[in-house]
Amino acid sequence: MARPRFRYSRWDGTQVGFDLDADTVLEQITDDLLYHGDLHSALRRLLQSGFQDREGNWVQGLRDLMERLRRERQERLDRFDLGGVYDEIARELTEVVETERGALDRDDERQFQLDMLPPDLAGMVRELQSYEFASPQAAQRFEELVERLRQQVLDSYVNRMTGAVEGMTPEDMARMKDMLAELNQMLEARAQGQEPDFEGFMERYGDFFPENPQSLDELLEVLARRMAAMQAMLASMTPEQRAQIDQLASQLLDDMDLRWQVEQLGSQLQGMFPEMGWGQQYNFRGQDPLGLAQAASTLEELGDLDRLEQLLRGVAQPGALAEVDIDRARELLGDEAGRSLDELARLTKLLQDAGLVDQREGRLELTPKGLRRIGRNALHDLFQKLAKDRLGRHDLEQTGAGHERTYETKAYEFGDPFNLHIERTVRNAVARTGGGTPVALLPDDFEVERTENVVRSSTVLMLDLSLSMPMRDNFLAAKKVAMALHSLISMQFPRDYLGIVGFSEVAREIRPQDLPEVSWDFVYGTNMQHGFQISRRLLAREGGTRQIIMITDGEPTAHFEPGMVEPFFSYPPVRETVDATLREVVRCTRDGIRINTFMLDPTGHLRAFVEQLTKLNQGRAFFTTPETLGDYVLVDFIEQKRELRRTANPGRRAPR
Repeated sequence: MARPRFRYSRWDGTQVGFDLDADTVLEQITDDLLYHGDLHSALRRLLQSGFQDREGNWVQGLRDLMERLRRERQERLDRFDLGGVYDEIARELTEVVETERGALDRDDERQFQLDMLPPDLAGMVRELQSYEFASPQAAQRFEELVERLRQQVLDSYVNRMTGAVEGMTPEDMARMKDMLAELNQMLEARAQGQEPDFEGFMERYGDFFPENPQSLDELLEVLARRMAAMQAMLASMTPEQRAQIDQLASQLLDDMDLRWQVEQLGSQLQGMFPEMGWGQQYNFRGQDPLGLAQAASTLEELGDLDRLEQLLRGVAQPGALAEVDIDRARELLGDEAGRSLDELARLTKLLQDAGLVDQREGRLELTPKGLRRIGRNALHDLFQKLAKDRLGRHDLEQTGAGHERTYETKAYEFGDPFNLHIERTVRNAVARTGGGTPVALLPDDFEVERTENVVRSSTVLMLDLSLSMPMRDNFLAAKKVAMALHSLISMQFPRDYLGIVGFSEVAREIRPQDLPEVSWDFVYGTNMQHGFQISRRLLAREGGTRQIIMITDGEPTAHFEPGMVEPFFSYPPVRETVDATLREVVRCTRDGIRINTFMLDPTGHLRAFVEQLTKLNQGRAFFTTPETLGDYVLVDFIEQKRELRRTANPGRRAPR
């Protein structure tokens, strides 16, 4: 089989590598998700702000894209002059008349006819059509102008449905009229619940539609967009300009049945696509004159820009971007904007395909895999900060109740756990006997795996959810530590127990899978007493060393008394609340539960309370900030695990 061959070249900046992956997306919404606790909101804000893909390329957000849309619209309005539609025709007619005057004698009666031409365009065209030209050049130029105007008006009125308008014969015009009549009949049939023969229609008239629409709905949308552009062009003109163009159209499209078919189609499309901005007015302020056909094209672009902006403004989740015509957006805004829209539209599917989120009852939720990834992201961020202290990832051994394998062996001694290492035992016997089968084993051949005693830890993290936490910018740091600690224990110490208790006016247990969506409570009150009660109950079911890690930024201001249904709240805290909380601390101490407190923005009252708490419990207190909270909690937790390891296995050194 031929081996595959690969060719490599120097990167020159034009090559495109992998651009977007689910982990990159989830990493960039981790902080937002943890702070607000809402996956939908985090994705919506990511859509608005934009993000970097894993190649470092910036994906524009909806705010940037809508600003780009507004700039594109304004550029057209500042550049063009819609009055040019009228001025261009008037200028050419004036030149035709002046050419004709040059071919006439001063006393020629036709000079008087030219002097009496109506001032309006439609009237001037009507009179010149019956005028007998003396100048062949003027006659030819007038006929060319009329034919070109007829083509432009026809092209605009029937929405440039065909590239064959120029040079159309009367037979072609009749066929176009038949096509419009049949299209109107198809719409009437659909309104009556019938299914029109779209394929047959396209076989007969497909050459009129270079866009090659694949369905009747697609065709109608194209026609509606273009006809709405024509309406917008007329609405953006002055009343005088609009009247002139309308009269000119009537003069040039003298086949009233054709015009009736066009107007009938427009009326039906306006009812089917009301969102197309029919009659939208634009204030052109530029100098470049627009011809009739160019004006219709420009107004169509403006309409598409408006509709795209309206769609983007209403987007609440990536899936809604599936309605965007990416190719059209790329034409209007450029390749970079088109790429950004394409990647934004793929966000939800990307996360779902990676198994990080799932749609349940119309709502996006993190899967267990997504929950683990969020925790790892939080843990990675904190360990990155610790890298300068040479802590890095740590070589942390998994611990649990009972004994742990060390992957070392020793000769069996009486009393050792009989964890026989088969390979080494057989090798010892073969070495002793010199080979041969069967292999005879003796007790001296036995070699067992070394084990070491380990201590199981049970931890409850008490997380302050009172309103002061976000008000003092402490909430994100605290919640990030909670996610990181959960991830650390799940990955490195799977036999350990971690419970989570949130407390504000009251306390409640939080399941790890619900932690990403936990937010602060919009109430005042810091009920540590209730938090300690729930934590003590959770730890009573667990073995090993037991501890409570409390993260807070305020002293206790709420508590329950026996028989109370609602907690008592007072700020500043009263003696009764402090005493009730300390009584619960004493109960934790009796149960062998150590309380380690991490204080954010410690006030004098909080310091005084924590000093009493640590004196009663013999735990420890850490005065920290949101920036260093993760360092303190993780380092302290890891060091405690090492100390427990050394205590359980004296003489052995924990690897670093």
